[in-house]
Amino acid sequence: GGDACAGEQFGDALWFVLAAAAAASGKNEPQRIAKLLARAGVASRREIERMIEEGRITLDGEAVSTPATLLTSLHGVAVDGNPVAAPAPARLFLFHKPAGFLTTERDPRGRPTIYDKLPADLPRVMPIGRLDMTTEGLLLLTTDGEFKRQMELPSTGVPRTYRARAFGEVSQNQLEDLFDGLEIDGIRYGRIEANLERRTGRNQWIEMTLTEGKNREVRRVLEHLGLQVNRLIRTSYGPFHLGELASGAVEEVRQHDLVVFRKSLGKP
Repeated sequence: GGDACAGEQFGDALWFVLAAAAAASGKNEPQRIAKLLARAGVASRREIERMIEEGRITLDGEAVSTPATLLTSLHGVAVDGNPVAAPAPARLFLFHKPAGFLTTERDPRGRPTIYDKLPADLPRVMPIGRLDMTTEGLLLLTTDGEFKRQMELPSTGVPRTYRARAFGEVSQNQLEDLFDGLEIDGIRYGRIEANLERRTGRNQWIEMTLTEGKNREVRRVLEHLGLQVNRLIRTSYGPFHLGELASGAVEEVRQHDLVVFRKSLGKP
């Protein structure tokens, strides 16, 4: 009965004819048809592979024989005879996450999540990486799963900058030693650029830039130096800055700036 349900589900969905502009974009890098269809929101890659086996996906009227078929666009592709919509271009939003919200869609314990705070008129977005519940500042949100995955790969190495307020004593020399990386409890942390910004009583404000973003990295490294972090704010992620964005506010990145940034990824 599962296959019949899946068929009805796809049959009932709204299908749109490809935009001529998307069809003409032969400049795109060829990609596997399964990946393109997943990005277009047709189904998961695994489901698409099954649909190809069942002969339900065609290219220019001919059944597609393998999910590895390379295409530059979805022009001429149909599912169950219905032309497929081109994937919408990726969108990227800057969100000033307040402290006290989880970076997740729902929490079994009923704690507030970022989705309780996001404006209702946003499209469906996914966070790129995460910030701890008590951490505030810049969280990137995207509509595109492929872009999210690319950004979260350790090898992508996009720098993130944080400002930490920490209780205790530390010297600039100790912070500069972090540039060589360090190991804590068997976990290796890569290069960290850290600067002592200012002291207020026994609290110091420290700015730290890192490229790995391992779980709780900033807190663990500063605790290793004998400091207690009592406030942590992410101020930038790659070329995107928190700036004057108010707590809880969302701002969309211009499409041109996003395209330029994506082209720079993976280049030394």
